[in-house]
Amino acid sequence: MEGLVYTVLALSVLGVVCALILYFVAQKFRVVEDPRIDDVEKMLPGANCGGCGYAGCRQFAATAVEAADLSAQFCPVGGAETMKRIGDFLGKSAPEREPMVAVLRCNGSCANRPRINVYDGAASCAVESALYAGETACPFGCLGQGDCVAACNFGALSMDPETGLPVVDQDKCTGCGACVKRCPKQLFELRRKGPKDRRVYVACRNRDKGAVARKSCEAACIGCGKCVRACPFEAITLGDNLAYIDYNKCRLCRKCVVECPTGAIRDVNFPAPATRPSQNGAAESGQGAPAADTQKGE
Repeated sequence: MEGLVYTVLALSVLGVVCALILYFVAQKFRVVEDPRIDDVEKMLPGANCGGCGYAGCRQFAATAVEAADLSAQFCPVGGAETMKRIGDFLGKSAPEREPMVAVLRCNGSCANRPRINVYDGAASCAVESALYAGETACPFGCLGQGDCVAACNFGALSMDPETGLPVVDQDKCTGCGACVKRCPKQLFELRRKGPKDRRVYVACRNRDKGAVARKSCEAACIGCGKCVRACPFEAITLGDNLAYIDYNKCRLCRKCVVECPTGAIRDVNFPAPATRPSQNGAAESGQGAPAADTQKGE
């Protein structure tokens, strides 16, 4: 009986000693978190989409609180209004950025890019891209399996059964960039929404030479350079057989849309198709240029 008492006492003393050690260790290494992090996190949309470049809204909030200013932080989902609210709360200057929207740089619809084979594997762009070039002759075009649609947390993407291409709803798109990261063909790009939601861009990523590109897709950029010569603002560059429009320099004059012989350049949300004067003075539609896209999506 006496041995049992000593055992209980010894265990009790050992427990108290361990508790004291744990207490002092916890005090020594405890991390005091700024309570403002919780407040900033509540101001964020809570999408945890990663579009800001951080793992989630919590990490973004912690970085914003610790940073000297907010010039390096921006929440694409919340936009400038959310960043201003956070800046006012923290007493820091917030960046002012124009809203961005995802655009699909592919004109390879079923009509422009007919199938030459049938893919019978897993319904995944990543899987299909790893296996081969795709069901059409264009190795740079959209595979149409909808990985981008699954990646979008805001319902801004859907597949068009007629064209076989994804469609972006600009009213729902937050510019988080999830589709940009998910597409194995790198067909999505974040561009400025532009004044009145109007923008002009090259909807093609085909880097083959002109004749080869045109053979694989009727609406492919053939690298002819007509758009480069037509642009009065030097907003278009030509490299690797592919034209690219710098949205920081583009003034939306649409002269490139008129000159493009394949219709690879898209003009979105303009009231009428781009036109140019004919030889007799009357206006005529640009040869090969597509009608202006007035829909909400690309």
